[in-house]
Amino acid sequence: MAAFQAALDNGYGIELDIHLMADGNLAVIHDASLKRTAGADVNIEDLKAEDLQQYCLEGTQEKIPLFSQVLELFDGKAPLIVELKSEQDNYAALCETACNMLEKYHGAYCLESFDPRCVYWLRKNRPELIRGQLAQNYFSATNCKLPLIFKFVLTNNMLNFLTAPDFIAYRYADRKRLSNILCRKLWRVQGVTWTLKTPNSYTAATEEGWIPIFEDFKP
Repeated sequence: MAAFQAALDNGYGIELDIHLMADGNLAVIHDASLKRTAGADVNIEDLKAEDLQQYCLEGTQEKIPLFSQVLELFDGKAPLIVELKSEQDNYAALCETACNMLEKYHGAYCLESFDPRCVYWLRKNRPELIRGQLAQNYFSATNCKLPLIFKFVLTNNMLNFLTAPDFIAYRYADRKRLSNILCRKLWRVQGVTWTLKTPNSYTAATEEGWIPIFEDFKP
């Protein structure tokens, strides 16, 4: 929450990841496993809201926030990019829970996911919401265990004809892949790129027309 407050204080919107917990609440955290961020060998999907106070993040006293806490903090003051982090077959419940919560939120936001099933669910059930397909070169992704055919299909945005995303959020290092350039030009969709860690990459991305997701510096 301290990071979100800092973004708000500096006039920035945020990109955040949400997971569906065992009690139906939404937790804001990047990884499903808490091992890297909190040193605990548990998955966020197996926890309930009251369990979150047991885990400190990144060696600080910060706890894992609920999505409702972040929405209350921002209260429409800055835009949100909400990433839906599905696990196994919970994508529909995750999408529906997030959308129901956002119906009560008065502010600018959009939704995105690496999982095409989430993007397709949004197209069929919430077509009025801005939706984005997250992607990267899965052949060079670290610890990617997807079958080769899935890597090929997802790397080249081959399901976009079904999901019809409003934007494509592509990893910065992979953004110039031919398939990605063609998708943006043929379908005239906005490009978003992540995660920029230097002012030079920020400048390059914005000059190319990308919406930048950045961290650890002020543009």
